[in-house]
Amino acid sequence: MSKYSLSALVAAGLLAGGMSVSSASAADLGGNCCADLEERIAELESTTARKGNRKVSLTVSGWVGQQVTWWDDGGQSDVYVNDLGTTLASHVKFTGQAQILPGWTAGYVLHLEAVGSDSLTMNQFDPDGNSVLTGTNNGVGTLQSFWFIKSDQLGKVSVGKQSQASDNTAILVDGSGSLVPANWVSFDVNSFFVRDKNTGLLSSLTWGGAGGCVWGDCNGAPTNSVRYDSPSFGGFSASASWGEDDFWDVAARYAGEWADFKVAAAAAYSQTNSTSGNSGNVIQLPDTGYFQVGAYVEHIPTGLFAYGAYGHLDYQNNNFYGDTGASNTWYAKGGIRQRWSPLGHTVLYGEYERAENNLGGSIDALNGAGDVIGNFGTADHTAVRMWGVGAVQEIDAAAMSMWIKYRNLDADTDGVIDADHFQEVTFGALINF
Repeated sequence: MSKYSLSALVAAGLLAGGMSVSSASAADLGGNCCADLEERIAELESTTARKGNRKVSLTVSGWVGQQVTWWDDGGQSDVYVNDLGTTLASHVKFTGQAQILPGWTAGYVLHLEAVGSDSLTMNQFDPDGNSVLTGTNNGVGTLQSFWFIKSDQLGKVSVGKQSQASDNTAILVDGSGSLVPANWVSFDVNSFFVRDKNTGLLSSLTWGGAGGCVWGDCNGAPTNSVRYDSPSFGGFSASASWGEDDFWDVAARYAGEWADFKVAAAAAYSQTNSTSGNSGNVIQLPDTGYFQVGAYVEHIPTGLFAYGAYGHLDYQNNNFYGDTGASNTWYAKGGIRQRWSPLGHTVLYGEYERAENNLGGSIDALNGAGDVIGNFGTADHTAVRMWGVGAVQEIDAAAMSMWIKYRNLDADTDGVIDADHFQEVTFGALINF
């Protein structure tokens, strides 16, 4: 019986007890007293969220995150209010499981993402961008939806739309508390156009495109796949997945403590063909092989930490572009994580990244409306350099993090354009539920 039913019955009992001391008889209430009470209980129960079906559990979790971003591309500046970007945006997750046999469970995950202003697609002409998931400025999309069977001894098998084994493998080892505002994906700047310093014109080259495959995020979106995760042995674990049409990957992870140091490391390799839709390119390009590795170490007494990641993307069977070699991404971050405030830990950090795009391509000139008015030339390859600093304040009582960060970007285009610097100052917060 739900708590609403119990409360209604207690209230009815108190009411009946109060009436029993009066001179009025129970018969004076008429014959519909119980029917009215049952109707009221049914009404209350119809508005009550139920927890699973008494066999399978239901847990609701997620977070809401938003930012205020000031940006300056060298010729124009503005302030936008934006989401954290697809896969990091506000979302709600429904999870649950049930025991089949001792040591065996079955479960599910339904992960919905609400995007109102996608930081991955906003630019000088569109402050809100379009959701990568829904294609609209505002919408709810299914980020993950899968079921799984898990054995304590043998591991877990999952089937459905989910993160593959290599999804953000290098990123997720970052335990500094600054992963959301400071990682190697081109959130905040991905779709902004690079401005030529000499002419003052915008180019068709975007900051995300200049670094290739959204910088280091060459495999960072859930797809329809079958995935296996091993149990953890001494801090080590392994994963593998296959997805349509065709995609496969493997990953290995380690997490543990050595004396006064917290250590985490992970590496993954993924292979895609030209029709899998997960080759790290917006339009169909060649088959790819992507290797990524990330490591994090923190000195627990002092809170000093260092994090680094490297990604290497090979273009294979490349009949469209010819032999263009590979793209590389390097990312490093260091800082301190300490509890200087009763609110929670404070994180201070500095970061540096270099991302290369060796596909190259033609770079057009754009006018103030975004229309093509000329051509700067063709670059054999492009690259982005980024450095930044920031601070994160955790608020434990509210399961919340707040941050402020500064980033400065520069681009190399083989001399086709003289790229102006792009700067951003972003203040944001995320609250978990």
